[in-house]
Amino acid sequence: MKSFFAKIIFFLFLFLVASSANGTRHEDFFQCLSTHISNPTSTHEPIIHTPNDNNSSYSTLLTSSIHNHRFSTPSTPKPTAIITPSHASHIQATVFCSKEHGVQIRIRSGGHDYEGLSYTSYNNKKNVTSLFVVIDLRHLSSISVDVESQSAWVQTGATLGQLYYRIAEKSENLAFPAGDCHTVGMGGQIGGGGYGYLTRKHGLAADNVLDAEIIDAQGRILDRKSMGEDLFWAIRGGGAASFGIVLAWKVRLVPVPSKVTVLSVWRNMEHVATKKFLNAHKVDEDLSIYITFVTASYVDEQGNKKIVVEANVRGTFHGAMDRFLELMQEEFPELGLQRQECHEMRWVESFRFFNLYGNDESLDVLLSRKSNYNLMSFKVKSDYVKEPIPDDVFEAMLGRLYEIEVGRAYVYLFPYGGKVNEISESAIPLPYRAGNLYMLHYIVRWEEEEEEEKHLSWIRGLYNYMTPYVSKNPRATYLNFRDLDIGMNDNDGNTTSMEEAAIWGSKYFNNNFNRLVHVKSIVDPTNIFTHEQSIPPLLTHVYSSI
Repeated sequence: MKSFFAKIIFFLFLFLVASSANGTRHEDFFQCLSTHISNPTSTHEPIIHTPNDNNSSYSTLLTSSIHNHRFSTPSTPKPTAIITPSHASHIQATVFCSKEHGVQIRIRSGGHDYEGLSYTSYNNKKNVTSLFVVIDLRHLSSISVDVESQSAWVQTGATLGQLYYRIAEKSENLAFPAGDCHTVGMGGQIGGGGYGYLTRKHGLAADNVLDAEIIDAQGRILDRKSMGEDLFWAIRGGGAASFGIVLAWKVRLVPVPSKVTVLSVWRNMEHVATKKFLNAHKVDEDLSIYITFVTASYVDEQGNKKIVVEANVRGTFHGAMDRFLELMQEEFPELGLQRQECHEMRWVESFRFFNLYGNDESLDVLLSRKSNYNLMSFKVKSDYVKEPIPDDVFEAMLGRLYEIEVGRAYVYLFPYGGKVNEISESAIPLPYRAGNLYMLHYIVRWEEEEEEEKHLSWIRGLYNYMTPYVSKNPRATYLNFRDLDIGMNDNDGNTTSMEEAAIWGSKYFNNNFNRLVHVKSIVDPTNIFTHEQSIPPLLTHVYSSI
């Protein structure tokens, strides 16, 4: 018994020592920040926001960019401060003070990261929270479009909608090949790859970056020339937050016609010729088709809850409606597409359309950082498919959507092909190119916090079921659909950081992971820029073994 109480006292002592050390670090960190960053007068928004703010700017800022309610609960770890820099020097100061006082950095441009890594910090093994600060880049959002050179400089805190809007101000025949959600930030979009309705025609967002400015672990501002080709390679699709803080990207703009044709139609699941749509990677590269199978619930006359699964087919064709209808009749006659279900519009208007805004609304809605979607808690997983999935397996996969306890669930199919197939697997860190038929994207959403475990169990079960029918060695997944299950459930929890990283690193990057580790070891050997799935430097293996 004495031994038991001695252990309790010992662990209490360690807790108090750790708490005291954290408190001291916290105070020293803020002293450092206040020395290097001066908050403006009360007539301007402050740069440093803390939980003790009288004007509640801290809590408003923190929640404003959270898109997954799983990470906005009272128990979610909160940053010790939020920094909203309006100049690169504010970021440099934060990096300096964080290094000096052992405070972790989280970098947020749009906040769409699926596991909340841009505004939370967990130590999964020890179940403790580290001191961390969020650098929210929303004020670094300027965009400069050069029509003559067909390029644009865009700061990393800008959103996709803001970029699309500013390009359209200068030209209706230029665009940038990225995603369709207008509130996604440029930092995460390019840092993780970025795909959308122009991918089959012009490649990923990260394939179309010409230059960048980054603040490195030493606080230097580097461009492509001064950072070198290895680091420039790494930040385009390799998770830029592992290597520094990107200030701005110079992107290549690509040609689009004056009018595109779009559709978003709903069909009963059995009316969609699934097998035919799985060949969508072979069609004209001017046509991009998304297929989403989604649950919908209703209560029948007897008061029983029922689940139906419907198919939403969305697409963009870079041409006129007549040719689009001809092409759809040739490729997908079973869809029974009617002219009145299609719409001709400018490229920029298609993003207003896909973000559920009416055609009568001003394009100014694309400038908003607020999403038009109903925000809920959710969990996402993804797969790449290299061989046709057997019909019975595909039906069984969709059959799982009928499970009533699921709530609201989705299976997305995004076909590859076109330009994606022409680019080398090593051109950027994201390697999945030729040989992939399409990407599968599984999502489950829920409202009540107490429902989390059953929904997580459902999506993990679906993911496990699909194991034999998707890519192998490694089982590939998309970095921008970040999944913290990877590497956590695949080992006994006693491996080193490098060994864990090799598990998820191979799935996100395949053979490019080793090169990413090499770059990280050179540019950030002491691991200043770190999070739960950041690229580790080689020294991490040494330190974690001591």
